[in-house]
Amino acid sequence: MIAVLLAAAYPAFSAEKVLASRVWPAQEYTRVTFESAHPLRHHFFFLSDPERLVLDLEGVDLDEELKALPAKVGDDDPYIRSVRVALNRPNVVRVVFDLRTEVKPSVFPLAPAGEYKNRLVLDLYPARPADPLLALVQQPDPIREMAQAPVLQAAPEPAASATAGGTLPVVKLSPPAAPKADGATKAADTAMADARPAKVDRLVIIAIDAGHGGEDPGARGRGGTREKNVTLAIARRLKALMDREPGMRGVLVRDGDYFVPLAQRVAKARRLHADLFVSIHADAFVRPDARGSSVFALSERGATSTAARLLAQRENQSDLIGGVNLDVKDPVLARTLLDLSQTATINDSLKLGKAVLTELGDVNDLHKGRVEQAGFAVLKAPDVPSILVETAFISNPEEEKRLKDSAYQDKIAGAVLGGIKRYLAQNPPLARSRIASR
Repeated sequence: MIAVLLAAAYPAFSAEKVLASRVWPAQEYTRVTFESAHPLRHHFFFLSDPERLVLDLEGVDLDEELKALPAKVGDDDPYIRSVRVALNRPNVVRVVFDLRTEVKPSVFPLAPAGEYKNRLVLDLYPARPADPLLALVQQPDPIREMAQAPVLQAAPEPAASATAGGTLPVVKLSPPAAPKADGATKAADTAMADARPAKVDRLVIIAIDAGHGGEDPGARGRGGTREKNVTLAIARRLKALMDREPGMRGVLVRDGDYFVPLAQRVAKARRLHADLFVSIHADAFVRPDARGSSVFALSERGATSTAARLLAQRENQSDLIGGVNLDVKDPVLARTLLDLSQTATINDSLKLGKAVLTELGDVNDLHKGRVEQAGFAVLKAPDVPSILVETAFISNPEEEKRLKDSAYQDKIAGAVLGGIKRYLAQNPPLARSRIASR
């Protein structure tokens, strides 16, 4: 009788199950996520000699999903050497991360979003983050390469730009292109640009942002193609083309399948002192017949169309799906996203967008014949001309096939580069500190 009363007063404990666990390694940070039907209770602490991070999951079953976690850590993970999972005490599973180096963790819960239920996120950042600009200038002797095959041309009488540090000369990538009349004219312009010798002044740095990534797959095609994979493939091809241009370097905002918050994408471009920012995407629509390429710039006054506004809303939801720790307050990032007094930068973005759109028209149909504008969070660098390129509609079966084709990816990358070169020929970047060219 007593046992029956106790059972009624204290119902059997029902442990939470981990529905899925995922590991996303990258040089910038490694992310580990635990997905469950309800929020997971947890706490963590560090151990030294050797470096370990211990995560206790309370009220959790040691199920097959958790037992499979160690096998998901690759040998090339820059931060996690190995993982051990065991039952520490009744209803408490202990996960021990053996670390390769000292890390700065960010552990936070995420409410259900997109295709995910509740998630517990563990982000392992390096205790001493690498400087992306320093990493760029430490690449093999780009100045010697440029001296052997120069492209940048200083204007005969460069326009002056007054700054606090003095007057900085303006550099040109190639002569301004004439209005495109036909293929012969375009070929002649290209030949003339390639034939002229030029003086190297500094590297032109382009931040290439492959949209989505990691927990955020982006749009899906009817054939199962994921936007995050297409955008990374095109971004890598674009970087390869840029790096073959003497005087120019492309830097990937993400170079792997991992998530980068929108504000961090903007911040990285600014840390690099990027001259331009290009975000690569693949559009989607409810109707499978929607087709064509588009280019977007930031707007201070609202979207130029309903479609542009809806697209910006969808792209800005990446942070909800990919997962951002909202408890972290970074005043620099806050100022970056809130500063919309950037009319000059938006005007330059529109010029860049028009040049890229013109080149894309030679590769694919154009969804809209003009650069559209909306409030894209990823375009809000106040001092870096920025565009978002929707390469094609991944929701269109025909265009989905093309987006997976390496030859088409090369054509898209070539068109974007062609537009950038056309823009830079008419809007040369200012000279700057030698750190950018050593």
